[in-house]
Amino acid sequence: MTTSSPTNATASRVPVPHMAGNFAPVKDELTAYDLPVTGTIPPELTGWFLRNGPNPRDAATPHWFFGDGMVHGLRLEDGRAVSYRNRWVRTSALTEGARGVDAQGRRDLTAGVANTHVVRHAGRTLALVESSFPYEIDCRPGHELETVGVHDFGGRLTTAMTAHPKTCPTTGELHFFGYGGPTPPYLTYHRADASGELVISRPIDVPGHTMMHDFHLTAGHVVFMDLPVVFDRSHPGMPYRWDPEYGARLGVLRRDDPHGEVRWLPIDPCYVFHALNAHDEGDQRIVLHVARYADFGGRTPAHLWRWTLDLTTGTVTEEQLDDRFCEFPRVDDRLAGLPARFGHATTGELPGTGPIPGSLLRYDLWTGAAVRHDFGLGRTPGEAVFAPADDRPGGPGWLITYVYDAAKDTSDLVVLDAEDISADPVATVHLPQRVPYGFHGNWLPDPTG
Repeated sequence: MTTSSPTNATASRVPVPHMAGNFAPVKDELTAYDLPVTGTIPPELTGWFLRNGPNPRDAATPHWFFGDGMVHGLRLEDGRAVSYRNRWVRTSALTEGARGVDAQGRRDLTAGVANTHVVRHAGRTLALVESSFPYEIDCRPGHELETVGVHDFGGRLTTAMTAHPKTCPTTGELHFFGYGGPTPPYLTYHRADASGELVISRPIDVPGHTMMHDFHLTAGHVVFMDLPVVFDRSHPGMPYRWDPEYGARLGVLRRDDPHGEVRWLPIDPCYVFHALNAHDEGDQRIVLHVARYADFGGRTPAHLWRWTLDLTTGTVTEEQLDDRFCEFPRVDDRLAGLPARFGHATTGELPGTGPIPGSLLRYDLWTGAAVRHDFGLGRTPGEAVFAPADDRPGGPGWLITYVYDAAKDTSDLVVLDAEDISADPVATVHLPQRVPYGFHGNWLPDPTG
């Protein structure tokens, strides 16, 4: 095992919820090999499980969301847990102390913390945060998750990039958007082709700067969520506040007319960090599944809702599907934007709640049924990612997640059978240090052929 850390790294604990318990950062970067395993890792799993999240170096960080990005990666090969490593994403904010503006007072899109997601497109692995450009990292076999540098699509990208891009499973295109800034346009839609070239960037007129964390993609449409969490520089911590007077609406853009009209449909005021999936039902209906909050600010939990957009009448039917708290919803990514029967989501600890039973829910979106896997009191899973067992979208596979054990102050990587998640784990990989709570990641199988 080897350890290293940036020279200016600290991991002081402070008496605020997002810097205590497993929200607190880890100090060192580790590399460990041949990790112990309980159970049997499916031999079909050969690749990286990567997950990104905040790892603040400074106890004065005003909010958990602002911590420097750290990617935790587990390498699986031929039924073995070959290695674990965690690495800071070496952004200019980390290595040079760069701020969000440059010396001339202009917005510096290279200065984000790259702490929210990690995705692969056109052979590049990108660490993302919605306030800045992506940073490329190197996860080729034999490499150490080194940071390659800023990726701005050859200079074509001139806005920030969402941390929730969508890859079309049919065309291989990457759809995403950028939001924010002090002046209009506050929203810009982007599309990169399957080779990674940015081919579409178009501004979209919205009345204000709202926090637009995620969006929706279907085979025929892109749907934006303009929700009432508005930018407010004077707001403590996160510079956004809940303002239901702003209103809430969904903006529908046809994929075959990317520079055409965006049609806005009103909904009840709410907030959504994360979409589960979306699909078209014929030419005039779009179905969206989301983890919906009644408001913003941690006062209420999210629940699974379905929104059905009727483009003929210009109305949205809003339905709550489950009364259990859920977050980090995911589907088999090969069905992104297409009808998917199954989705899954995570339940567990929120800042300040203390240890509670952590669970994973598998939803049958056709019947409304749900199956639950309980990890036990004080064992809290993060986002679970689907890893396919074969080439059938929506078919068999595994759910992979990091699980924190509060009693032991340790973390494991847990593999569940996606078709029988209530059963005991297929495999549990015991990690050399805890993995702090974080955000999003992916299973990145080794390329074939």
